[in-house]
Amino acid sequence: MGRGRAKAKQTKVARDLKYNSQEMDLDRLAKELHGEVDNSQNRDEDDPFAEGNYIPRA
Repeated sequence: MGRGRAKAKQTKVARDLKYNSQEMDLDRLAKELHGEVDNSQNRDEDDPFAEGNYIPRA
């Protein structure tokens, strides 16, 4: 019991994803799927916890 609210939330989210048009950059998606990655937008440098960017505390 108590699953009604969670199920209603899942249904709402699924319905939003299905029927609401999302802004998609189809060209960027196609490049990503074909392995053509734009190196100028590498986000690894922005994340301090990404592999290679770890700075240990003193």
